Amino acid sequence: MEAFIPFLIALLAAAGMVVVVYLFLKKSGEREIRLLNLELKKERQEHFLPSKIEAYQRAVLLLERISPNNLVMRLHNPGLPAKALQSKFLESVREEFDHNVAQQIFITTKAWEMVKDSKEECIKIINIAGQNLPETATGMDLSAKILELVAEIGELPTDITIKYLKDELQANF
Repeated sequence: MEAFIPFLIALLAAAGMVVVVYLFLKKSGEREIRLLNLELKKERQEHFLPSKIEAYQRAVLLLERISPNNLVMRLHNPGLPAKALQSKFLESVREEFDHNVAQQIFITTKAWEMVKDSKEECIKIINIAGQNLPETATGMDLSAKILELVAEIGELPTDITIKYLKDELQANF
């Protein structure tokens, strides 16, 4: 029995040592995993950051180009019939959007939804302006009607979305 007590003490000391070593290794392993995750995140950011910034830039450029005011200024052709110019405006909006559709990979889902909604609102403005014109209307009439509708709306969906994109990008840095 007397030999059992030193054996028990040695066993408890060894068990204590195993627990201490286990906790040390566990904590060390967790720290190593955190460091590796931080390094991986840093490498991913370095790799994807330029693409992400470019995507936000391109989304803003898309919105600027499809904004009804800018469409009128860029594509205005007073000699065209209103319906032909309306088609030209709509085609330009769709082409700009289609050309930039891949940017959704690098921006948030909410931001991309806002971009899509802005595009649809621009199309609505163009179509509403075209619907309220007589068949004999000219491109000048359509352009004037679009600018009139824009003035009534106040802040355009494209402007709201551009502000959101800028704020979101700045929040990431």
